[in-house]
Amino acid sequence: MSDETANYYYTKTVDRSPDEAEARVREELEEEGFGVLTEIDVQATLKKKLDEDMRPYKILGACNPPYAHKALEAEDKIGTMLPCNVIVQAADDGKTEVAAVDPVASMQAVDNEALRPIAEEIRDRLRRVIDRI
Repeated sequence: MSDETANYYYTKTVDRSPDEAEARVREELEEEGFGVLTEIDVQATLKKKLDEDMRPYKILGACNPPYAHKALEAEDKIGTMLPCNVIVQAADDGKTEVAAVDPVASMQAVDNEALRPIAEEIRDRLRRVIDRI
């Protein structure tokens, strides 16, 4: 397994199939108070719309309702950055990469200090999800 931190996401590669990794992601998101509001199967969408083949790749839109509510109270346009995306994609050698957005990085563009502690808490929760996969 490998871990990596980038400027705008947190990622981990695991020895699981994409389906197994996705199931674990969903379980761990629930443990941290998130629900999956949206799901985009990029592989299926590209096949249907463009007749292009792609590795398994899903985008899960995760939301923690109490923190989303706090963020919306602090900044009514923050909904443009919600929900928090988590990706599950096939990697080399039968492994799967799971990555989550870093909301602290994405919300730096918003000039509202009240958002920082909310974004930090969500970042920490998403990192715990990725770490436990």
